Order: sequence, then structure tokens, then C-alpha cells
Amino acid sequence: MQSIHQFRIGSINGEEIRFEAFKGKKILLVNVASECGYTTQYAQLQELYEAFENKLIVIGLPCNDFGEQEPGSHEEIRNFCDINYGVTFPLTEKINIKTRPIHSIYQWLTQKEQNGVMDSDVSWNFCKYLLDEEGRLLAFFPSSTYPAGEEILDFLH
Repeated sequence: MQSIHQFRIGSINGEEIRFEAFKGKKILLVNVASECGYTTQYAQLQELYEAFENKLIVIGLPCNDFGEQEPGSHEEIRNFCDINYGVTFPLTEKINIKTRPIHSIYQWLTQKEQNGVMDSDVSWNFCKYLLDEEGRLLAFFPSSTYPAGEEILDFLH
């Protein structure tokens, strides 16, 4: 159970995202929200996705658990991301990270007993998890770490 490749999740479009499809690429998972002070990070996430498309997949996971800053429907979220940031990377269905039931992906990401690497705490929107090409957890970055910051880019160069 030390690879994220075992998971599946619904996309914001109602399709299924199978993490095993991303074998061979690094994965950056970000809990996103449309009404947050960090929402402008969508622009850098899109730039990162385009710049490293051959070796990185960015996935946004909308969540309303932090300050109720993602109140919209799936259609509203998708439209917001498209109109304001031209987002083309995958977005999942809206999930729970702090409120029950906590999505199984975030149980895995935040508990060392499941991911084999570390415990972590998602404290706000736009926290980031980076996984290697085999789906193993590499690093956790808080909201204040910008997607195009050296902390993340060092893993991609």
C-alpha cells in the first residue's frame, strides 16, 4: 500500500481518474479552492503542468473544508478554473480532507502507517504532495510554497 497508484477518484467531469495511469510521471496533488488567498496559485500550477508535461501530472482536488472557500458545484468550479486560469490539468470531484468521511487518498497521504514515509497535516487550501514516478510519497509542501518555487522545481530538474 505504499503507492498511490492503487487509488481511483471521480473527476470533476464525472469520469474516473486512475492513478495507475500516471506510472512513470511524478504527481503533484494540491487541495484547491476558488475563494482563497492562495487561489492565484492556479496560474503557477498550470504553468508547471505545461512546462513539465512529459514528466509531471498536476491534479487539483477541490475541497470546502478550509474556511468554506470552495462552496461551488462541480460545474461552477470547472468554469471558474477555465475562465480565470485556463486550467487544463485534471480536477477531481469535491472531496473531504478534514471533515468526515475523509477521502481515502488523504488518509493515505497524511498517515505514515499507510504511505510508509511521513505523517503530515493539511492545515489549509493549496497544500501540496509530490509523489515519484512509482507513486511513492516524496515530499509535502505547505500552502505558502509556490508551485514554481525552488523547493518543488528541485525535484523536477
